[in-house]
Amino acid sequence: MEIGTLFLKSNLTGIITFSELDWITTHQSNFPRLEESVAIKLSRMLDAGTINIGCRLKS
Repeated sequence: MEIGTLFLKSNLTGIITFSELDWITTHQSNFPRLEESVAIKLSRMLDAGTINIGCRLKS
């Protein structure tokens, strides 16, 4: 998984899953500066209510 892909998917659907959040917290110590800024942007979007924690159903 890549943080950029996760950001785009979350931004498109408005949802981030618990497993994706877990992946971010597990790997955040290995992120370079650019990926850190994307993770911070995701957290701000969560705080603002732009994206929500949930699950994606396959259609």
